[in-house]
Formats: sequence, structure tokens, C-alpha cells
Amino acid sequence: MTSLPQAVPTAVPPSGAGPPAIRRVRRRRRPSGEPPPLPRHLNASGKWWLALSGLVVVAWVVVSATGSVGRFDVADTWVLQAFERIRSPALTRVAEVAGVLASDMAVYVLWLGNLAVLLVCRRWRHLFVVFAVGILVAKVGASMAETLQRPRPFEVEIIGAWAGYSMPSLPVTVLATFLLNIAYSLVPAGRYRTVAKWVVCALLAITALSRLYLAQDHPTDIAAGVILGVAVPLAAFRLLTPNDVYPVRYRRGRPAHLDVTGHRGQAIVRALEDQLGLLATSVEPFNLSGSGGSTPLRITVKAAGEGESCVFGKLYAATHVRSDRWYKLGRTLLYGRLEDEQPFHSVRRLVQYEDYVMHLFADAGLPTARPLGIVEITPEREYLLVAEFMAGAREVGDAEVDDSIIDQGLALVRRMWEIGVAHRDIKPANLLVRDGRLVIIDTAFAEVRPSPWRQAVDLANMMLVLGLRTDAERVYRRARTQFSDEEIAEAFAATRGLTMPSQLRRMLRQQGRDLHQEFVALLPYQLPSVRIQRWSWRRTGLTLATLFVALICAGITTELLRSPL
Repeated sequence: MTSLPQAVPTAVPPSGAGPPAIRRVRRRRRPSGEPPPLPRHLNASGKWWLALSGLVVVAWVVVSATGSVGRFDVADTWVLQAFERIRSPALTRVAEVAGVLASDMAVYVLWLGNLAVLLVCRRWRHLFVVFAVGILVAKVGASMAETLQRPRPFEVEIIGAWAGYSMPSLPVTVLATFLLNIAYSLVPAGRYRTVAKWVVCALLAITALSRLYLAQDHPTDIAAGVILGVAVPLAAFRLLTPNDVYPVRYRRGRPAHLDVTGHRGQAIVRALEDQLGLLATSVEPFNLSGSGGSTPLRITVKAAGEGESCVFGKLYAATHVRSDRWYKLGRTLLYGRLEDEQPFHSVRRLVQYEDYVMHLFADAGLPTARPLGIVEITPEREYLLVAEFMAGAREVGDAEVDDSIIDQGLALVRRMWEIGVAHRDIKPANLLVRDGRLVIIDTAFAEVRPSPWRQAVDLANMMLVLGLRTDAERVYRRARTQFSDEEIAEAFAATRGLTMPSQLRRMLRQQGRDLHQEFVALLPYQLPSVRIQRWSWRRTGLTLATLFVALICAGITTELLRSPL
């Protein structure tokens, strides 16, 4: 159904001096049933392990309903008696040492050590998965053993330590889970993780042979424990922390910046051609230091004539929406709900909203990058917002700021007030200067019909950004030509550290200036600070709910640490 792309004589006209017009080809609608450019899958091994765990659950249900494990007992006893016949004092000492990993102390050290490393590395997503999977597997395994109530091996002398019922083997189940947790949360994907998986297999095999030699478990107990202990964390990590979204890495970098090489890079190129008719030749990260909530990209595409042009892309994934949700929940607990602070609930909504605001800015005459469209990479999980690339532009923090640039920045805020929009993230990385013209970008968190407080914060942040490259008196003098003293005083009364973007706060600290106080000192009068920390029923309820969940988790953890395996 796929045909060769045909040239379409439409092109994006350049705004001012810039790269040549972009070449377009005919778009292709993805046929029904065809997978998206970057499908999400569990891999064959994950499906096999889940299928095996399903068989274990079915067998457990059948045995629980019939109350008979006779056929399993006959085969298990035959295997255990074979191990009993080869026992010797030397082999017994070796078996006792080989089975130390399944002891209570060793298992708890593995689990708590894994959590401690993830906590130090601040890899929160993996930390929550490891914690939840550990509790889930331990609870499910203990419940299955308690329900089935299978006794320890009979007609064979048990020479190892044991406790509780045997089906499934709880020490082996928990050990398999914790070892796999370590492999998927601490070892980078690729060759190192492959080696780690083989090490896990070897350790489980040695432990299983030790427990069979000591007659601590039946063979079927160990098999069921390994299957459950591997299937649950394997599915959890591949579905909740996929490598292409949450890679395990030990170099510096923000988790919001996704890897755009490999399968994802190929998917982006293919999706750009199919959905926007753009022939991309390269996709590379761009200005990552100025973005903490998306992956900014510079995409090289074929021009209408000879040569190449560029477009700008912002790659959003479900991880960005979740991070925003947790970030705003944390701010609610710490500071109270800032006025009209609401998280996005899906990545599709986030991209649609930013695309809408970009069109709104452009239609209102605000200087911003022209939107070119939305590209779907993975439905409901990854989208690419494509816009005009501001070639030759420099961040306002690196550009020369004269009275013309100051007036343009202040006029931009005044225009946003007039059309009822607040940007909410005015910082040097979002203000560019190209050919003496100030351009504002990154409208993801802009708000339509904001509160007066939000509008006032925009004005103060704009004046602070402009003051970084000049001085407070010069910016204040130009601001009085477009704003009244009362409006400027209100802006600085509503703005302090919490309401400033982190990049702006960092640059102010680097300069060693209290620029906010310099502006306040120029005001003919001062207004009392606007209180932004508020106790509300929502903040109170969320705080109590968070403490309740934390107490439950602490209680479950304490219970697991006290109970023998």
C-alpha cells in the first residue's frame, strides 16, 4: 500500500533571513492495523515468562480446588531421593555455603542495598518499581503458600533450615525477584545487562541445587518460585521503565531527555515523512541545558531546492507528563497550591495544548516560532511537536540587549496581558534574539485567561531577565513607558524565588546580584508581598493521604523484615 513519495509544490515560506524553504512530499495515511512508528511491546521473552507464570497460577488454582498434589509428590520425591543418595559431609558443607543467598539476611541485604543505590542515584522511577515489585511478589508468594499449605518433602531427611509451607518456595521466589530487580535497575541495557542476566541464572541454579540437596524444597516448589520471581519484575520493568524512556545510565543528564538514536530516531524520520511530508536527514538533540520538561531537537530536512533546511522539534513522552504531575504534587505539599496550577493528564493533551497556544500567539502577532504540526510516534505515549527553527538566534542571556530589545520584551508582556495569556516560564532560554528581534518560545505551560497574579509574575520575570544583561535602572525606566508604577510594584510584590524559573534563579546567583531588590529600591512605593503559600482542604487532604500511604509502606516493609522466608 506504500507508494513512493511524490514531490508536492508547497513549501514553508521563510520568515525574514533564514534557511531555504522546506521541501514537502505527499503524506501517507497509516492503514488500519499497521503498527505505529515506534510500537510498544513486551518482547518475546517477557511474553513467555508471563505465560509460564499463568500456568503456575492455573496449576495452583487446580491443586487448591482439588486438594491433591499426589502426582507432583511422586516426581519430586524421586528427584530428592536421588540427591539424598549422593550426600557426603563435604558436599553438605558446600551446599550450605551455596545456599546462603536464599537466607533471610542475604535477601534483605540485596533488597535494601538495591533501594539504597537507587535512592543515592535519584532514580525514582526504578526505586518505586523495585519497592512495589518486592512487596507484591513477597505478599503473593506468601499468600499462595498459605492457601495451598503444601508440607515440606517427606520420605527424605531434611538437613537444611526451613520455615512455613513450601509451594512456591518463598526464598527462591523473593531471591529471583531481587536479583532481577538489580539487573534491570542498576545495570545498563546491552552487553552488561546480558552478562548480568547470565549471572542471575547461575546464582539461581546454584541456590536451587543447594536447596534440593538439603531437601528444603520440592523441585516443583523451586520451579514455581523462579517463574513467579522472574515474570513479575520482568513485566514490570519492561512496561513501566522501558529502556528507551528510562535508561539506566551513570553519566550526568536529565531523565526528561530521551535518546533519539536507534529505533526511536528511525521512527521519528519515518513519522515525519508519513504525517507531515518532511524528508528528514538527521535528528539530533539541541540546547538540552535550557529544557527540563521535554527533549528539544534540531531536525535537518531537505529544502525545496538544493541543499537542506532545519525545523525544530520537541519530543514529549508519557514520562514528561508523569514528572510534571509528581512535581506539582510536591509543590502542593510543600507550598500549597499555587494559583491555577494544574497538571496535564495525558501527553496528547499536552502537545495539543502547546500547539494551540503557538497558533494563538502567532495569530495575535506575538513574535514566536511558527508551528508546523504534530507527529505521533507512539499513540498516547510519544508525540513530536514540530515548529520553525530559529536559525541564527541567540538566547537573550548571551545576546547584546539594547533599548530596542528591552522595549520589545516589555511590549510582549503588554500584548499578552491584552489578549489574556500568561507565558508562566519566562527565562533566558525561552527568549531568543535574531536579527535584532526578540522571539519568545516554549509555550507548553502558557495559560489562557490567567489570574492577575500570573500576569504580574510574567512582567517581573521579564524585567529580571532583561536586567541580567543591562541594569535595573535602565529596564525600570523603559518599563515606565508601558506600565504604571502600580503595575510594576504589584509584579515585584507577587514575585520571589519560588515563582522564578530555576534557570533565572541560577543565573542571578551566578552574578551575585540581588536584582529583585534593586528593582524594588527603584519603586516610589512598595506593596505588601502577595502570599502564595496557602493551606486549603486540598493541600491538607493530600498531605494526610501521603503520610498514610508512607505509614502503610513502612508497616509492610517492617513486617517483611521481621517475617522469616
